[in-house]
Amino acid sequence: MLAFSQAPARLAPGRRVYAVGDVRGDVGALRAMHAAIRDDLAARPSPHATLIHLGDVIGAGAGGALVLALLAAPAAEPPIITLRGDHEQMLLDALDGDAAAATDWRHETGEPVPPCWSAPHIAFLRGLPDFHRAGGYFFTHAGIRPGIPLARQSPADLRGIRQVFLSSERTFGAVVVHGHSVVPAPVVLPNRIAIDTGAGLGGRLTCAVLEDDRIGFLSPLS
Repeated sequence: MLAFSQAPARLAPGRRVYAVGDVRGDVGALRAMHAAIRDDLAARPSPHATLIHLGDVIGAGAGGALVLALLAAPAAEPPIITLRGDHEQMLLDALDGDAAAATDWRHETGEPVPPCWSAPHIAFLRGLPDFHRAGGYFFTHAGIRPGIPLARQSPADLRGIRQVFLSSERTFGAVVVHGHSVVPAPVVLPNRIAIDTGAGLGGRLTCAVLEDDRIGFLSPLS
């Protein structure tokens, strides 16, 4: 049974969001997480549940195609929203002819450009949004630039910002739920929630479960 605590924001009654941190191609961790989410939904049904992946779903290793096949499933339950992270952008830039991005991709993953993925998988990556809003939360891969309204954030910051965001104690207009910067355990602050716990890098995959004004965490063994 999930243990819940007070969240720094809230969702509308009856809504639930499962927000999952960086997968980095770890398909075993992803399958275990999706099973844990299905089990939670079976034990605690919700009429309006959404699963949000916060980007960097692809990464080191050969699991990227398998990860994309799971996330692009048209009849997934609960419905899945996958956001664009810097890994996805790196690959797309490489496919579009950016030599530096291609070098970075090969160094990061050990895989060629293009990787051995189907055209529908690449099209899926090109369609990924940079953020999602629900209730008092703003979901994005890396974070936001403090002092700039959420509606005016640059895609580069949403996919790659670090210290100026991580060190800020300002209010952002919504609580930012993000990955990108690895933490040993989930971090819940008044202005942000960090859930990249190092999947694909020897760590575990973490999911924040948000409903009403409370938060719990899933982190199954793969």
